[in-house]
Amino acid sequence: MFTVEERDRARERLLAKARGDERILAAAEVGSLAVGGGDRWSDLDLTFAVAADISVSDVLEDWTDELAHELEAIDLFDLPVGSTIYRVFMLPGLLQVDLSFTPAPDFHPRGPKFVLLFGEAGAPVHTPPPRAQELLGLAVHHAHRARFSIERGRSWQAQYLIDELRRLTLELACLRLGLPARYGRGLDGLPHELLDAFEATLLRTVERAELERALDRNVELLLRESEHVVGAVKLGPILRSLQA
Repeated sequence: MFTVEERDRARERLLAKARGDERILAAAEVGSLAVGGGDRWSDLDLTFAVAADISVSDVLEDWTDELAHELEAIDLFDLPVGSTIYRVFMLPGLLQVDLSFTPAPDFHPRGPKFVLLFGEAGAPVHTPPPRAQELLGLAVHHAHRARFSIERGRSWQAQYLIDELRRLTLELACLRLGLPARYGRGLDGLPHELLDAFEATLLRTVERAELERALDRNVELLLRESEHVVGAVKLGPILRSLQA
């Protein structure tokens, strides 16, 4: 397991590399470490502004090759968001490093966890939380498909859909209580009694009786959360019809 000192050294090497790359016009630290809320297990998250006349993809590929050589970094996956490309790396000691590269004209803070380290950034552009109606609609879809998967004898597909149904319902609860609703960040802030109720939705096996029990319980909790979503009243009969 990496140490805090190793993470700090990796951070300084990456920032020195950015300052020495004339294609990089600005850098910022994002995530929990940017605002002093991280801990010894926190990932390292850095974001960079790339000169407008330079290809973000070219810079990213150059950095990937060099980090593999210099830090033994393995690139895991990319996440394109607008003009930004996020690339997630794993370094020795299980240190995860998330780097993102954005054309300079689009380089803005997109949340409160953003600390500019050098260069300039535009005015903040905050990403809105997911819409409750969208989460609810997806949850109803997953509950519907889970019921049909059970009837078809597709137990592992049903298991997947039930797990996704739980995730979406938990996100609705987070949204209702003003907690972060994405990537599970607000889940541990939910009230204990609510989390206890969701614990009963976990599957123990993929036998039909257990799938039906878990689906019924998940639908019941989704019905409770739907009471707080505007325009959701018509979905009640649909959801109840999916219960065994």
